[in-house]
Amino acid sequence: MLWNPRVARVAPFRVMSLLEVAQAREAAGHDVIHLEVGEPDFATPDPVVAAGQAALAAGHTRYTPAAGLPALREAIAGHYAEHFGVTVDPTRILITPGASGALLLASQLLVGAGDRVLMADPNYPCNRHFMALAGAEVDAVPVDDTSAWQLDAERVANHWADATRLAMLATPSNPTGHMLDAGQLNAVAETVAARGGHLLVDEIYQGLCYDLDPLSVASISPDAFVVNSFSKYFGMTGWRLGWLLAPEAAVEPLTRLAQNVFLAASTPAQHAALAAFTPECRDILEQRRSELGRRRDALLAGLATLQLAPSLPPQGAFYLWLDISRYSRDSEAFCRALLEEENVAITPGTDFAVTGGEHHVRIAFTTGIARLEEAVARLERFLARR
Repeated sequence: MLWNPRVARVAPFRVMSLLEVAQAREAAGHDVIHLEVGEPDFATPDPVVAAGQAALAAGHTRYTPAAGLPALREAIAGHYAEHFGVTVDPTRILITPGASGALLLASQLLVGAGDRVLMADPNYPCNRHFMALAGAEVDAVPVDDTSAWQLDAERVANHWADATRLAMLATPSNPTGHMLDAGQLNAVAETVAARGGHLLVDEIYQGLCYDLDPLSVASISPDAFVVNSFSKYFGMTGWRLGWLLAPEAAVEPLTRLAQNVFLAASTPAQHAALAAFTPECRDILEQRRSELGRRRDALLAGLATLQLAPSLPPQGAFYLWLDISRYSRDSEAFCRALLEEENVAITPGTDFAVTGGEHHVRIAFTTGIARLEEAVARLERFLARR
């Protein structure tokens, strides 16, 4: 069959195949510890669920405007004012079906055939794939602990080419969990602006910070495009709701794209998300953030005994990026064997890294401390046989 050749540039997300195998083992009676998928074991907060049920009962099931429910756009603008001290016009916020919808809009607006995009390597693979579907080429810039696993201003300047149109950051990042501080973000924004390019920042894990205060590029550069989501901090993964904060000049073409690509995000989900900004829900979310911080620390302590703890602990998100080169140079085989022998599911680094993924893995600390400690014990047994 003749398919669009751009589709061939979209690699499979290997973690989903591994999840399928893990679930099959679980169904067969094995006690599988799931540390592979970026979804904590918390249910959606009760206030959000209640608001969604109330929206359905009230008949809020018709289309909203393509850019989203006005009340929700205003609530998000209030969120930026309260937590980041920046005034954002609600009309600059577009509600999307998950952060993926926001990335789709941004990629279609900002790049096309022949354009080049700078990203850190490793990064979330779908970020690369959205750009490839738009026809752009991604320059995956290797990062490591010398740049705190981030694409900094120096690397942006050194890798910017004549055809480069966009630099994309993620802070906190997936898969490493590392962040850029205000000075670093500002330096990147200035470097990109000086070259006439665009800056797109993935802030999906923004609320999940442990060592640094949450930060938004919106408080630094009004020209940056910002992707965020209700999935991670707000615990609404299956509701499929996100947003895109864009410069004023970009709102009209983005709205046209939204009208044609997905018409509008889920109406009940948007009404439910209004409750995510209430004090009651904020208390629940902050308790969960604290719990994730405790999980991170427990997992780091356990991995330190195995001499596997990362040199730079993650400052946010809920992942650890581990170098397994002393045991394996085939992360996919390593993860398959760990699942088959010890029923621990983690993700091969080849999902995230163009270079180095074969000797890295990602562990998500998305389950309770007792289960994390059990996973470390199983991993120790597994490594002892290597």
